[in-house]
Amino acid sequence: MTDSPAPTTAPREWRLASRPTGWPTPENFELAESDVPELAEGQIRVRNEVLSVDPYMRGRMSAAKSYAAPYAVGEAMTGGAVGIVEESRAEGFKPGDHVLHALGWREVAVVEAKHARKVDVDAAPASAYLGVLGMTGLTAYAGLKRIADLKEGDVVFVSGAAGAVGGAVGQIAKALGASKVIGSAGSPEKVRHLTEDLGFDAAFSYRERKVSEALRELAPDGIDVYFDNVGGDHLEAAIGSLRLNGRIAVCGMISVYNDTEPAPGPRNLARLIQTRGRIQGFLVGDHYDLAGEYAERAAQWLADGSLSLRETTVDGFENAVDAFLGVLRGDNTGKMVVRL
Repeated sequence: MTDSPAPTTAPREWRLASRPTGWPTPENFELAESDVPELAEGQIRVRNEVLSVDPYMRGRMSAAKSYAAPYAVGEAMTGGAVGIVEESRAEGFKPGDHVLHALGWREVAVVEAKHARKVDVDAAPASAYLGVLGMTGLTAYAGLKRIADLKEGDVVFVSGAAGAVGGAVGQIAKALGASKVIGSAGSPEKVRHLTEDLGFDAAFSYRERKVSEALRELAPDGIDVYFDNVGGDHLEAAIGSLRLNGRIAVCGMISVYNDTEPAPGPRNLARLIQTRGRIQGFLVGDHYDLAGEYAERAAQWLADGSLSLRETTVDGFENAVDAFLGVLRGDNTGKMVVRL
């Protein structure tokens, strides 16, 4: 193991300054200098090169009890990042290695090596390991394969389809044998992206027509699988279009993340009785046993063109909060990443 000198300028980190009420604003965040400690045995110092900003981070800004501990006010936030090792006191890691880890939102991180994974940036861009080759892709795969029990010939509907997970869902569903994949997105440009770039069979803008009307037209015989990233009217419409023994995998509900009052649930849940339908929420963290299987299949799909990379990149660490707010607004097409 080789040590390299510590940087002479203080790196920075983004902290949660206050808990948002409703939509977050820039005032809820603080850009501050990091206190980077000396390395202990088993640790590596990483200079981040690309950071992930994701919708789930909004939930962690609340103090409400959830599946993950909330961000602490006054402390740096966390999230996916890929960076280069500057110093190592851990076996198997050396300066110059690129690693994937969960201490984003900072320029320099001291990471427990057991929580880092080396990645090959010659095989794929560093940002790909935050997207289709990382948690994003595994989320799509686990949701389709295990939660929705996708079968060859199924008709699939995915909401938020132009986002990171949604775009992966549509492509993976086709690769797994879905007969038809329908996506919803927020603009005509994103609709064209879904059908022309990602291979969706049909897509529509939920801002231009009601979701229920679009599904009746595009899937007149109903849908077998709904992959939910949005909730709200999308979930209600999907229940209304569900075929016999249809399955709904609930990954996210971005439409309600910034609500200050509880949103009403779907009004047609009784239809699950008629269709013998099933609705199940899931977290990708419960399905890491599929990671190896997915990595092999994703590499093959990338090679044959079944799976493509699409990212929206924001340059500059100082713009990380703007990038995150952009995700909540739906500004991104594909994965939103911040390049330092």
